[in-house]
Amino acid sequence: MTYPAGSSSTPLHWKFSQVFGERSPSEKVENIDIISAIEFDKSGDYLAVGDRGGRVVIFENKAGKDVTSNQLEYRYKTEFQSHEPEFDYLKSIEIEEKINKMKWCMSLSRSLFLLSTNDKTIKLWKVKGCKVKKIKEMNLCPQVSSENSLLSETSFISGESKSSVSNGHRLEWTGNMGTRNEGCANGQNIMDAALARCRNMYAHAHDYNINSISNNSDGETFISADDLRINLWNLEVSDQCFNIIDMKPSNMDDLTEVITSAEFHLQHCNLLAFSSSRGFIRLVDMRQSALCDHSAIMLKDADPRGPKTFFTEIIASISSIKFATDGKHILSRDYMNLKLWDMRMQTSPVVTYKVHEHLRPQLCNLYNDDAIFDKFDCCISGDMSHFATGSYSNHMRIFCNGVGSEEGTTVEASRNSYRNRLRQASSRTRRSSLSNLTRGFSRQGNDVSDSGIAEFSSDVGSKLLHLAWHPKTNLIACSTGNSLFMYYA
Repeated sequence: MTYPAGSSSTPLHWKFSQVFGERSPSEKVENIDIISAIEFDKSGDYLAVGDRGGRVVIFENKAGKDVTSNQLEYRYKTEFQSHEPEFDYLKSIEIEEKINKMKWCMSLSRSLFLLSTNDKTIKLWKVKGCKVKKIKEMNLCPQVSSENSLLSETSFISGESKSSVSNGHRLEWTGNMGTRNEGCANGQNIMDAALARCRNMYAHAHDYNINSISNNSDGETFISADDLRINLWNLEVSDQCFNIIDMKPSNMDDLTEVITSAEFHLQHCNLLAFSSSRGFIRLVDMRQSALCDHSAIMLKDADPRGPKTFFTEIIASISSIKFATDGKHILSRDYMNLKLWDMRMQTSPVVTYKVHEHLRPQLCNLYNDDAIFDKFDCCISGDMSHFATGSYSNHMRIFCNGVGSEEGTTVEASRNSYRNRLRQASSRTRRSSLSNLTRGFSRQGNDVSDSGIAEFSSDVGSKLLHLAWHPKTNLIACSTGNSLFMYYA
């Protein structure tokens, strides 16, 4: 799978591909079914989806590797309960089972490894293929007497609840007990399945809620970040970690910012970046100091425009950062804008894409509804030619890099309509400165229709917060409520 030549010169035309968990407009969505995290693995063959109920669902590409984006087809592979609700009796607080973040690890011996975290505990899951025996029919030998036949059926019923047998294969009984044909047993099929097992659990290291996890390129370590600290872990050591960044002041009254997101560099194992609620991005080299927060290079907008208001610091909080594949740029998303930064330019972003400028007159109402604190993800295409982020009214905004920088393609993830249009944005702006799936129905198609609507609707109750870009082709997975949508270009 490769990107088309010159893909950065023109906007892409996006088409609908698949949807999982589709629901009718009148159907009520339970809070535990709402998707809270989406992550492709490095090959793009697997897609993990986490929800607020602590479940992780894995989808697998069944179309093969050497195909284009419009030929990709994902199918359900397996699901497991990653986290359960807990109660911290020492602090008298409830710990939700919601999946905050997931990250794929290096695969070994045909097994998949996935990190998932809720507010306090990180788990490493191993997903391994196994063989499942299915017995379609259970035919008793004609020599068995009626009394023995009854005993055999009783034994069969008691054996249904057993999850495994001595040979290690999982046994699922789906046969017909009433059938009495010649032969003792037939119709036995062996099917492929996948089972998940928790290999490691990394807990009791964060006083505040975990907002980020990120794997290192060395394949051995990862970081976890909460509001004030970032810890460095070894995948094989679950009872020890190293605190590499500590932003907690000696007096909490002096607290001015918190950590909102953290990411390892894609190629260099010694570099990482983390963002703050004041709109700053700090670059850290772990070779310089054991405690890295004092040796960081800061990316910030030195010349913010517009008057400073009560909402200035709130909307400047960065909710998501992503390293570009070239290793030189960082994409960040705050409430109003999507910004592309050059790591060699510390004073301003390279370009700013306006996403929520039309909501600026409504900031007061958004604050009263707590919508102003919504955290939107961002993602980058593998060739760094396009960027994407979410918005309200189930809208996804996609921008070009370098060409048409003031234009954005808007795609609506919706059951009834799929809109694709270009919208002219105003000149770029800069701001600076605290922050407070179950298995579903899959549908395929390409019924994206163009719409000439000139105004954005602002339904804050329908929000597209989470999305992920396929690492090797132009395919985006995004979520609204409990529905997972896929679009290709």
